[in-house]
Amino acid sequence: MNKGTVKFFNNSKGFGFIKDAESTKEYFVHANGLIDQIKENDVVTFELQDGRKGLNAVNVRKA
Repeated sequence: MNKGTVKFFNNSKGFGFIKDAESTKEYFVHANGLIDQIKENDVVTFELQDGRKGLNAVNVRKA
């Protein structure tokens, strides 16, 4: 499990970005990959999965 912070999330469009706590890389997250509702600055745990344009955060939960 990775841990990070929600940098941006747009509820109406259903996507955003999570900044990884260790690597400081940013990962795309889509509403389909959420387990809990998230908002900006939430600390979350997540897994990574290959997407069309790189790695996506999935199974996103509040930490």
